[in-house]
Amino acid sequence: MSVNFVRRLRLAAVFAGTLAALAATGAARAETIGNCEVTGQKGQFAFTPAVPGQLTVEVNLPAPGWWNGDTPESIKDGYEYCLAANIAHRAGLDKVAVVNVAWDALVAGQTKNFDLALSQISITDERKKVVDFSVPYFSSDIGVLVKKGTKLDTASIKEAQIGVQQGTTGATFVADVLKPTKAPKVFPDTPSLFTALFAGQIDAAMTDTAIVLGQAAASSGALDVVGQYSTGETYGALYPKASPNEKVLDQIIQALIDDGTTKQLAAKYLAAAWGIDPTSIPYFKP
Repeated sequence: MSVNFVRRLRLAAVFAGTLAALAATGAARAETIGNCEVTGQKGQFAFTPAVPGQLTVEVNLPAPGWWNGDTPESIKDGYEYCLAANIAHRAGLDKVAVVNVAWDALVAGQTKNFDLALSQISITDERKKVVDFSVPYFSSDIGVLVKKGTKLDTASIKEAQIGVQQGTTGATFVADVLKPTKAPKVFPDTPSLFTALFAGQIDAAMTDTAIVLGQAAASSGALDVVGQYSTGETYGALYPKASPNEKVLDQIIQALIDDGTTKQLAAKYLAAAWGIDPTSIPYFKP
């Protein structure tokens, strides 16, 4: 995650605050889906959803900051939820249907009857064999999450018991690049990974920096992100393989990037959820 990206977050936060102030002076009430303000022309893009009348979005929960809530029914905002809300609006839809799915099934292309998945999914060539991806909408590296007070650095992490989530780029990075002396423990999802960290079954949990920052912020000071590895990862929306809607969804997502919507969402939901400047976290060498 670059310094320029953080600067853009801050500028977007200022811009978002200015818009809020203008709205308070008497501007017309904005349209919303959930708690998300949606912008742009409704129905600007022709779109045929998988389920009539709604944008069906798959996600692997929990994901604080990205999807604020632990169940599909409780989620009304967050970066990716509001990204989905804006996509739905520009596609002429008023409803976002959130479907919580297993991570392995999602990235293996085994889930059905949905329009897209937004779940901090890194774009990889291996995954492209079974699913398709949108244009990238976010960048993230691999972070090191530990219990508060645990000291790890480039050298000592090689001797630590590391935990990873099955089927993630973090798991691949630890196994193929970091190569610690102890075989990493593999967990089926992030809740079990983070539970193992709290229980002392592992010394560190490694997955996307953008994910562990949210978990640390939600831990009431019990967890800390002590390092990260530069990987150049980018997130994209996941599409069913050869979906007929790929082109139009790409057009909508690119429009949301170009008009600054994604920057504003990052400033509003991620900066607040993390509570830390990501560039202040040291980079370890593999």
